Amino acid sequence: MPKKATSASLAKQYSKIIEGIGEDASREGLQDTPMRAAKALQFITRGYDMTLEEIVNNAVFESGSDEMVLVKGIEMYSTCEHHVLPFVGTCHIGYIPRGKVLGLSKFARIVDMYARRLQIQERLTREIADAILSVTDAAGVGVIIEAKHMCMMMRGVEKQNSSMGTSVMLGEFRESYNTRQEFLRLLSDMG
Repeated sequence: MPKKATSASLAKQYSKIIEGIGEDASREGLQDTPMRAAKALQFITRGYDMTLEEIVNNAVFESGSDEMVLVKGIEMYSTCEHHVLPFVGTCHIGYIPRGKVLGLSKFARIVDMYARRLQIQERLTREIADAILSVTDAAGVGVIIEAKHMCMMMRGVEKQNSSMGTSVMLGEFRESYNTRQEFLRLLSDMG
């Protein structure tokens, strides 16, 4: 993996981009923009600085529960790797514990870790599902993401009301129609 650039190095690149679109990077309104943009980019891609082990931080607990757990409506902000524009939405996660449960806040942290990288929604959905499965050893995991993509809304076809849905079903969620239906029904019932 390439070495990460410093804020100052990124700011220089942003100055070149600003000048490349025909603007004067030294004018009053833009003087501090390159550094602000550099820091913003570092923030929105901070997922590269995180690991699953650090995020989970031993928050996997023994439990006798083997009933479905659903975490709905996790806000998600990511950046499209094709156009470096945002996509925003919600992530819903279900899993069936097999002796271990994950601390509730860890679901949002896992979503953030993978979302705060250059992404495509399909891969993001898979990475979240695989991570939940790996840390919980669950009998099954289901992840659904619904998102709006600025690369489709602000440019190209400019469709303002479009959204994209992706899902990954692992273990019992994939193998059992009834389990998958229970997950979808719970999502719907929770509003």
